[in-house]
Amino acid sequence: MIKLERYTTEMRGEWDKAVDDSRNATFLHRRDFMDYHRDRFADCSLIARDSRGRIVALLPCCRQTCNVVSHAGLTYGGWLMSTHHADAAIMLEVTNALVTTLRSEGVKQLIYKPVPSIYHRVPSQEDLYALWRHGAQVSALGLSSTIDIGHRVPFDRGNRRNVNLALRQGVAVGPSDDWATYWQLLSDVLRRQHGVDPVHTLDEIRLLHSRFPENISLHTATLEGDIVAGVVMFDTPQVAHAQYIAAGQRARTCGALALLFDRLITRAEAAGQRYFDFGISTEHGGATLNEGLIAQKTRFGGRPTLYPTLTLQL
Repeated sequence: MIKLERYTTEMRGEWDKAVDDSRNATFLHRRDFMDYHRDRFADCSLIARDSRGRIVALLPCCRQTCNVVSHAGLTYGGWLMSTHHADAAIMLEVTNALVTTLRSEGVKQLIYKPVPSIYHRVPSQEDLYALWRHGAQVSALGLSSTIDIGHRVPFDRGNRRNVNLALRQGVAVGPSDDWATYWQLLSDVLRRQHGVDPVHTLDEIRLLHSRFPENISLHTATLEGDIVAGVVMFDTPQVAHAQYIAAGQRARTCGALALLFDRLITRAEAAGQRYFDFGISTEHGGATLNEGLIAQKTRFGGRPTLYPTLTLQL
């Protein structure tokens, strides 16, 4: 018999331990990450327990009017499954209990963003099967670009030349703590190219880095002492995920970004991570493909990985 409980702050330690023990959770699901912007979301996260009171799964989620989203403040959410106490039959029970609970609360839709398979420590897609059994349908598809480090596709000829060019020009790459300077470069690039600001403010990314220094780090390329390009890395045991990628005008003429990615992929390989993920190149739920962006990532050796969203009408 599966019982669902609403998460409360008193359960914080138990929640985080279950995240650490899960086979498909990442540090994004620890409460120090989820709660840094809790004022923006009406958290309604759930804990599923079996008849012995053991946690079998966690669901990070929030309420948005008549819908529940897993989770609007995260790139991915979905059921985070216990390594030892959850299997396909149990996840069917968990999903049955979830559907019953949400209907009783007047929820009209469950919008579900599962953890992409590249982040799983072991295969963990029982949740998708259980939701399909209830009639859930794919409502959005983000298309990311991923390198399988053990079967790496080499950089194209142009980027191989750029690596050598950057070395000849004296570009230096490595970790950096100069978040303020890089955030200004990033903001300038995003505003010029897309008319937007970074999703995280400088204070927010500094806060998250301070809470997760082993998982969140800044890496830059410098030329004559100036930051000309950079990447923020979100590291999990399986995946080195690059985001907030920016290259200024000088970087385009000295091959800085190619050298930076070459070193970051080598870093991921040395850390024993299986994948290097460049992030999605789609907008509007996947309806729009940024062809220039995905072409750039393809030239670095990235190949398609899906970030799906499922919607269940209740």
